Amino acid sequence: MAEWEDDVIALGVRRFGENDAILDVFGRTRGRAAGLVYGGAGKRKRGLIEPGNTLHVAWRGRLEEQLGHFSVAEPQMERASRLFSDPLALAGLAAAVSILKEAAPEAEPKPGLYEAAEVLLDNLADPDIWPALFIRWEIGLLGALGYGLDLDRCALTGANDGLTHVSPRTGRAVRGSEAEDYLHKLLPLPAFLTSSGAPPGPDDLTNGFALTGYFMGRRLFGDLNKPLPEARYLMLERLERAGRLSLGSKNDTAEDAKTEDAKT
Repeated sequence: MAEWEDDVIALGVRRFGENDAILDVFGRTRGRAAGLVYGGAGKRKRGLIEPGNTLHVAWRGRLEEQLGHFSVAEPQMERASRLFSDPLALAGLAAAVSILKEAAPEAEPKPGLYEAAEVLLDNLADPDIWPALFIRWEIGLLGALGYGLDLDRCALTGANDGLTHVSPRTGRAVRGSEAEDYLHKLLPLPAFLTSSGAPPGPDDLTNGFALTGYFMGRRLFGDLNKPLPEARYLMLERLERAGRLSLGSKNDTAEDAKTEDAKT
């Protein structure tokens, strides 16, 4: 008999039979995992295992690679119910857990990514903070999963100031003044990602989500042969309607930049 315990973020629930459910989680020390929750489809437990909640679970199964079952304690943090009256925050929650569910490798510990996800989810109630934090979290996710961006120094000069764009081919930052002939082929780098004193406005957030969306869509999810989660597009639509993104913004720049991918 195999067994373990962990603090986890609930990522999704699938009904299994009449009363039970399969719970997908992302754990601090176990990474992504799944298990059967007896009675998980019932009223008493359904609210406990809502996506986005932080739980302490105990998993037991015959073998590690088989579907075992979870014993679920009371949630350490109930986020879905707390954010119920905030559609924008709920959209951010749904996008974050969907990205983790689809992108995080199974049974591979990513404690830094777990901690960062906790910070993001805990700040969803503050609309002035979480959109920019979400972009930084996506950059961290790319790095944790092997698709890191180099936004610290100019790829052409090595300078660490005046960085304005990112190459869609290399993921490295560049100074616009050093690459004037190629600016139309590059992805804008919002100032708040390189300077803590730069407040992110709608244009900055739009460019930030376009930047991370490009590399997640073309690289991370492209290698997984999956599209970006629909929940991320819905989050961006809600942010745009709320005036947090530039009007007429695109959900990501993959279609615009992919034709330049091989040239820059």
